[in-house]
Amino acid sequence: MSKTIAEINDRIKKGKVVVVTAEEVIDVVMRDGIAKAAKDIDVVTTGTFSPMCSSGVFLNIGHSKPKIKLGGKVYLNDVPAYAGLAAVDVFLGATALPDDDPKNKIYPGEFRYGGGHVIEELVAGRDIRLIASAYGTDCYPRKKLETWINIKDLNNATMFNVRNAYQLYPVAVNLSEQMIYTYMGVLKPKLGNANYSTSGQLSPLLNDPYYRTIGIGTKIFLGGGIGYVAWHGTQHNPIAPRGDNGVPREPAGTLALIGDLKQMNPEWLVGTSMLGYGCTLTVGIGIPIPIVSEEILRYTTVADADIFAPIIDYSEAYPQRKPDTLGEVSYAQLKSGHITVQGRDVPTASLSSYSKAVEIANTLREWIARGEFLLTEPSAPLPGVESGMTSRPLPERAIIE
Repeated sequence: MSKTIAEINDRIKKGKVVVVTAEEVIDVVMRDGIAKAAKDIDVVTTGTFSPMCSSGVFLNIGHSKPKIKLGGKVYLNDVPAYAGLAAVDVFLGATALPDDDPKNKIYPGEFRYGGGHVIEELVAGRDIRLIASAYGTDCYPRKKLETWINIKDLNNATMFNVRNAYQLYPVAVNLSEQMIYTYMGVLKPKLGNANYSTSGQLSPLLNDPYYRTIGIGTKIFLGGGIGYVAWHGTQHNPIAPRGDNGVPREPAGTLALIGDLKQMNPEWLVGTSMLGYGCTLTVGIGIPIPIVSEEILRYTTVADADIFAPIIDYSEAYPQRKPDTLGEVSYAQLKSGHITVQGRDVPTASLSSYSKAVEIANTLREWIARGEFLLTEPSAPLPGVESGMTSRPLPERAIIE
């Protein structure tokens, strides 16, 4: 059995497409078998809703009178943006912080407001205060600008996230005697809790572990609007160890994503504060998996019990780049609320919202079923296991006293 994306799109246009979520497909295949289900099902939708730090937006604010070249400091609601682009283009990162934020000087820092919060307010249609300075040129004479901007007035507002939708995350624990504050949340001492991320069986890259259908140009749900896979994400590591089902057993693939911020929704782009760590942006992503073969359908039947993640001590092993692990655990065990680590019962919690992931997968299914969302043929594949890409750790830097 094989189908093409063109044939699936034709079924979408005719209103005959069959779409199920990555959660639902597990039961369908158990009931009907792979062969029949692959013939009947056209698309499986996935979803994830999780903090994703490597996110941000490019904004073109338009020209003032007289014109200004934003080559100095630029602030959006007191959060610094990068202006080393062109005259009125800036980039705002999700983790950017106001200059006067005490950060971790008052430990643990609260990080109440940062780039992710500005992005959420911008998408929500709120006015954002812009303060900028410049050195002045003959063609751009203005040296200072203070004004209010609104997304509806911007020439362009483009989301570009260099590393999203991580294909698996470690489970974070703390073996030390003190509370620690990490991007995996607050970790209690002496194995007081275990935090994990991704939506497990709904997570996009866990349903297409070898990137057979997800590639450059794949059309997706991004932040409540339409987005695309622009490239493989930073830290993409397709040759991570994998199980027999193809699912990696440590962090592997990532995606670089792009989309029009003007069509997105603040429900799916949420500024987030992480105590003692910093600010970020919680991003909603949904990717359709076209069922072009029985092989692809088989990958989408991955269940939480089939996904295993390593348990890492974030007090010592993680920050010191030690390869030590404390074992591995399945997502089914993580979602049960408790796991066993070093003989101790440890409560678990997720940084990702599974209910929101379900909502994203269902929303994408509805868009496709109504004929509002056609699939795209990737223009190029993501680097996979066979690509020759090597896994190379970041170099250790010499310390200069």
